[in-house]
Amino acid sequence: MSPMDKMWASFIAIGLMVAASFLITFARNKTKGILRFVLSLVAFLLFIPILLYMMVSMF
Repeated sequence: MSPMDKMWASFIAIGLMVAASFLITFARNKTKGILRFVLSLVAFLLFIPILLYMMVSMF
């Protein structure tokens, strides 16, 4: 992988991390019940591609 591709992979990982943190913050502060669970689950599932992109950008 070229260094430029690694840079874009790390940017995508950072953007997904920001999205996940906003989802968790919104879910904890503004929602209750099943919606809170669903948003938290979506944020948690975002960590799978975050980890993959992070690993791609490191190696």
